[in-house]
Amino acid sequence: MKKIIFSLIVLFCTSNIFAQSFSLKSVLSYPFPTQLVASPVGNKIAWAANEQGKRNIYTAEAPDYKAVKITDYTEDDGQELTGLSISADGKWIVFVRGGDHGGRDSAPVNANSSPLAPRVQVFAIPYAGGKTILIGEGDNPVISPDSKEVLFAKAGQVMISPIDGTSAAKNLFYAKGINGAYKWSPDGKKIAFISNRTDHSFLGIYTDQQTPVKWLLPSFSKDNTPVWSPDGNDIAFIRTPGIGGETDSILSKKHQPWAIFTVNVNTGTGKQIWKAPETFRGSFPSIDGGANLLWADGKIIFTSYEDGWPHLYAITPDGSKRLLLSPGNFAVENVKLSTDKKTLVFAVNTGNDKDDLDRRHIYKVSVNKADMQALTSGSGIEAYPVIAGDNQTFFCLSSTAERPLLPALINNKKLKLIGESLIPENFPIKDMVVPKHVSFKAADGNIVYGQLFSPKKAGKNHPAIVYVHGGPQRQMFLGWNPMDYYSIDYALNQYLVNLGFTVLSVNYRLGIGYGYEFHKPMRAGAQGASEYQDIKAAGEWLAHQTDINKDKIGIYGGSYGGYLTALALGKDAKLFAAGVDIHGVNNRFTSFDQEGRKPAPDALLAAKIAEESSPISYVSTWTSPTLIIHADDDRNVAFNQSVDLVKRFEDKKFDFEFLAIPDDTHHWMKFSNGLKVSEATAEFLKRKLMGKK
Repeated sequence: MKKIIFSLIVLFCTSNIFAQSFSLKSVLSYPFPTQLVASPVGNKIAWAANEQGKRNIYTAEAPDYKAVKITDYTEDDGQELTGLSISADGKWIVFVRGGDHGGRDSAPVNANSSPLAPRVQVFAIPYAGGKTILIGEGDNPVISPDSKEVLFAKAGQVMISPIDGTSAAKNLFYAKGINGAYKWSPDGKKIAFISNRTDHSFLGIYTDQQTPVKWLLPSFSKDNTPVWSPDGNDIAFIRTPGIGGETDSILSKKHQPWAIFTVNVNTGTGKQIWKAPETFRGSFPSIDGGANLLWADGKIIFTSYEDGWPHLYAITPDGSKRLLLSPGNFAVENVKLSTDKKTLVFAVNTGNDKDDLDRRHIYKVSVNKADMQALTSGSGIEAYPVIAGDNQTFFCLSSTAERPLLPALINNKKLKLIGESLIPENFPIKDMVVPKHVSFKAADGNIVYGQLFSPKKAGKNHPAIVYVHGGPQRQMFLGWNPMDYYSIDYALNQYLVNLGFTVLSVNYRLGIGYGYEFHKPMRAGAQGASEYQDIKAAGEWLAHQTDINKDKIGIYGGSYGGYLTALALGKDAKLFAAGVDIHGVNNRFTSFDQEGRKPAPDALLAAKIAEESSPISYVSTWTSPTLIIHADDDRNVAFNQSVDLVKRFEDKKFDFEFLAIPDDTHHWMKFSNGLKVSEATAEFLKRKLMGKK
């Protein structure tokens, strides 16, 4: 009896030390902003805000930059807002409602399980507010230079409609293939577009209904990313090889060639002006934004990874006088060009503080001079910058370790927050902890990076959790993440710390922000899962901390993070005492035989390694308590990945827990589902590692 009483007293004292001071719903109640855009004229911006699932468009303009809501969507119905743009005259905002633009399929989403089929639709609304006008069913709108018409895509064809909706949308032209990447010429009289025909793609020019489409420099390659010269006479584009050829080794690392071409629209003559180095680093940059091809003031701008970091380069239209615009050991992201085409603005992970490696700050540079200049600094996170129509005023999305993301005006390296009043009064900003940058080594000597979240009142011998992000080409920061999926996880990490856990967020190899070799390691993923060493090293690093209970280390992650979580639970159950696998890839095995082509010379070996790199291969040693979560309209990781794992657990008679969510996608389109997933994860980890319900 004394032993039971003592245990109860200890449990009571521990629960008081780690008494939760806020709810998960309160820490997830922030108004997450996306799609920040600036008007080509005047000092005004617009963005979409997700307020607990209710998504609306806000505007703000000089001089006070007060946030004004101009739409009125009132339900948590899972219909995202994307494709925001402001017309050249500053009078209209065009946007898309519906779909899942973070997935492989942007088709309609019915996360609300509505009896009525949802749609993906293009809308327009006056910048000053007013009636929302349905332009048509489709996606990816582009406003004409005269602000009167809108192009958009529907079923692989290009549609056109007046921006004020005075007449119905119609097909602009017909072309074989999936047509996209359309761009108006500067005078609005022609349209460049890409016709994707599976194994090759063509660059086309549409002029009018009487003139046949003009195909520019057609080849057996894949052309993409067309950009007009400022005078409208030429186009620059990127060319990569077509699909086909000899069957290569599956396991060998491959260079992915690419080149920049220019072509005269009137004569159809053109040439290759620049070719990427034939090195691994010189491969086409597989990062968000890709090559960021732009035609600026007498320069063609692009991003290349050739020196080990994704940097901006400028060349003249004939391909000469190449200039590195952003030298240094950092990554360039979120690139935007000013309206006058003279200035580039972007986010980078560098600054005056060594820990800026795990942050983002805003910089600018001239298109013809390597005069890179910091616009922000400090301990915050700044991303997704835009430049106002005056070409001198800069905005971004800003967060800190404690404060979630908000739009902000950048003024002399200081930030004027916009829409701060939208953060609910019950948001627990005073309870947030500031994560600390840490690094340690994996078994093979690879340096692993992370952010350590420690309780404000850490008890002795307390439990810990390893958090594994998805992507995998992502980077977690020392503050609120500017991607909505990871902002949810950041909030959950803060909640777990408030419960009394130490949380280690791991930036493992395959992620970005630490250079090419870290981003593109050998023997990763289905070719050997070398990155798992970093996850195991994180658990072992926590186990060696004097205040951590090495027998109470849990793990959770989603998507690619779910895959690595599953590997951890299957391979190292003694290290990881419990875990949550959220829509993870559990089976990396696939057939490497391709119809009509001879098998790769190492197909059998590749299949064996893929099987060994799959969590399902370790079900026999998977003993730690596990929660599996998946939504069944997932367009990033197939639901059957979890169905398969569950069936194997059932056959083994392994006791596990699960949460299946009908109709939602990989990105928790409904706030209520994101909350449900976070609550289930926290409750499971608390129950299994703290013995609490």
